[in-house]
Amino acid sequence: MSLIKTPVDIQAMREAGRLAADVLVYIAPYVQAGISTLELDRLCHEYMVSVQRVIPAPLNYHGFPKSICTSVNHVICHGIPTDKKILKNGDIINIDITVIHQGYHGDTSQMFLVGDCSPLAHRLCKVSQECLYLGIAQVRQGATLGDIGNAIQTHAQAQHFSVVRDYCGHGIGKVFHEDPQILHYGQPGTGMVLRAGMIFTIEPMINAGTHHTRLLSDQWTVVTRDHQLSAQWEHTLLVTDTGVEVLTLRPGEEIILPTGTAVVTG
Repeated sequence: MSLIKTPVDIQAMREAGRLAADVLVYIAPYVQAGISTLELDRLCHEYMVSVQRVIPAPLNYHGFPKSICTSVNHVICHGIPTDKKILKNGDIINIDITVIHQGYHGDTSQMFLVGDCSPLAHRLCKVSQECLYLGIAQVRQGATLGDIGNAIQTHAQAQHFSVVRDYCGHGIGKVFHEDPQILHYGQPGTGMVLRAGMIFTIEPMINAGTHHTRLLSDQWTVVTRDHQLSAQWEHTLLVTDTGVEVLTLRPGEEIILPTGTAVVTG
């Protein structure tokens, strides 16, 4: 499969990305103490299927049993919604949405802070979002994948956090996960050179403790080995002739770097 998308592909991916972002906007008011992650899954599923008329990509993907991923506190990624996980005051949760619209995938995730969260939780969520934005700022023709990874790794480690190495971003289109793999660590000037028409996700997973992970017995849920908090944000991106277009940008969201500089996003 070609890494370079056609104009038809790109327009379809814009629509899929918009729809994925819209699910996060829809679910945000429901992310409150007392709700179960299973109920969040039900609400998102109904919205995707009945309102948007899209397919929830995670459902039955290699056996995944639900329509969204809900990763709470020390869960890094791929958390399975359940009626036993009730959100409580002080929790942080990543909700990961992927829709399929007319055969194309839109993939995005967002952190939510429930009630009164600790200063560490606030800082981790903020820094992980900054890591995503710093990675996005590297995306342009002629840049390398190593430029993206290095920007993320440098910022996370400067804040005394760590970058998960076992899971990464990915190319996306008609296929959920395709080349290239987007590592969230690395050296500048190394790896694949970016070209206009590439579409991929950047989705750094940032841990409060070490970068080590553990896969639970359900063969999906990934947690921090030291049980410390983890946070993740994700966008689907298009490399353009002039820079980058964020296909899953939420209404009102601005890509602002820690320096206060805004990133032009297409």
